[in-house]
Amino acid sequence: MHKFQELKVWQKAMNMTVSIYSCTEDLPNTEKFGLISQIRRSAISICSNIAEGAGRNTKGEFIQFLGIANGSAYELQTQIELAYRLTFLNKEIKDGLVAEIEEIEKMLYNLIKSLK
Repeated sequence: MHKFQELKVWQKAMNMTVSIYSCTEDLPNTEKFGLISQIRRSAISICSNIAEGAGRNTKGEFIQFLGIANGSAYELQTQIELAYRLTFLNKEIKDGLVAEIEEIEKMLYNLIKSLK
């Protein structure tokens, strides 16, 4: 349906996921199978659902997967806030990641709106 690699929101989500992997490398090893894993899965879910939706057969299916990607973005934002409150991330890193996530959320909202 769409070439997902050309979607700006997919490109931003991929770049943000790389940032997420980088900043979670320094989290405590005790969180390897907990918060680190959850944060990374949420980030991956955003770009993956954009891509999967783009490959679906109908506009309605694409919108549905964009909605799932948006939900994952909100989930990720919550996990980043939790990592900050647990003092695993400093304020500067947290604020930068949240700004990236919020930009992706806005882009997803606008893309969904334009498809309706």
